[in-house]
Amino acid sequence: MDYLLTEEQKMMQDLARKIADEKIRPVAKELDETCKFPYEAMKVLADSDLFGVYLPEEYGGFGGGVFELCLVTEELSKACGGIAVCYAASALGTLPILIMGNDEQKKKYLPDLASGKKLAAFAVTEPEAGSDASAIQTTAKKEGDHYLLNGMKHFITNGEVADTYVVIAMTNKAKGARGATAFIVEKGTKGFTFGKKEDKLGIRASATSELVFNDCKVPAENILGKEGMGFIATMRTFDISRPGVAAQALGIAQGALDLTVAYAMQRRQFGKAISSFQGIQFMLADMATEIEAARALVYSTARMIDAKKGNVAGVSAMSKMYASDVAMKVTVDCIQVYGGYGYMKDYPIEKYMRDAKITQIYEGTNQIQRNIIAANLLKESRKK
Repeated sequence: MDYLLTEEQKMMQDLARKIADEKIRPVAKELDETCKFPYEAMKVLADSDLFGVYLPEEYGGFGGGVFELCLVTEELSKACGGIAVCYAASALGTLPILIMGNDEQKKKYLPDLASGKKLAAFAVTEPEAGSDASAIQTTAKKEGDHYLLNGMKHFITNGEVADTYVVIAMTNKAKGARGATAFIVEKGTKGFTFGKKEDKLGIRASATSELVFNDCKVPAENILGKEGMGFIATMRTFDISRPGVAAQALGIAQGALDLTVAYAMQRRQFGKAISSFQGIQFMLADMATEIEAARALVYSTARMIDAKKGNVAGVSAMSKMYASDVAMKVTVDCIQVYGGYGYMKDYPIEKYMRDAKITQIYEGTNQIQRNIIAANLLKESRKK
């Protein structure tokens, strides 16, 4: 389908596709097996100015928005969902600064993040605070002109490889979610260390680690917004970032289908290519249709966010939920087309299924997305 991309967007998409094919696809298997972070691929993306596609020009960005971020993430994910999320997770850690930061904070942090010189991470999740972000136990106690952070975050994408972190901590537990505050914390800050690096089912090239805070001294000027706005910062960030996860899922699904179509055309059984069998054709047709429907939803949601029109929470949740469910279904069906070979690591298709699974879980499980969608649906109905 023609989504009426501008010439600049097409060039950006083509560049991301070229990098994916030439620099990411050849190393995807090795990095998946070794769990090594793709430093070289990140440098190529930085040198190509793709880290700043969604950031304003005044901070060294391209001047685009969530739509441009989705275009790049989708192309990278066609080659490797794990390497793509290293790129996208830096945007997740940057968005709270863009949304809630003051002029000084934006000038200090955004240029290096836009250039890819530094990577970012967003730290919300804890052992007892996953879907329930209001259950955060990490605390921040004010002492003079700074705060002391104590606690632990886990499952943090870009873990120890990031340079700039946005951390959600409780400044007033008695207020529940309204007692959460967002802080910018820099790597190297005294009292900030790293714990366990996770050994994951999929997206294994990405670094997923624990962050440990032990009387970590953070300047008061590093608060995003003001005290008590941490939960608001989190929700606003996820409303904008979820189409990025959807784009990752979309790219994984499309990448898997592309490989499967090529395999079906060359794999022969009963004297003919399996692509000639109606049963296989129906599977391919269903997958292609579901992917295109997901793409239409993701693109329209991203454009709606960039236009700053309407309540985006519901449609953002829809795009993330639908695209990730499609990715999981498609990758499983792709393995089925491959048959026994699809179950073997000699072929790349099983990796796509492993990478797809996390898109149904992080940045809010798909069960939580359905809660959000239903809540917005009922809210809109009451207004009528």
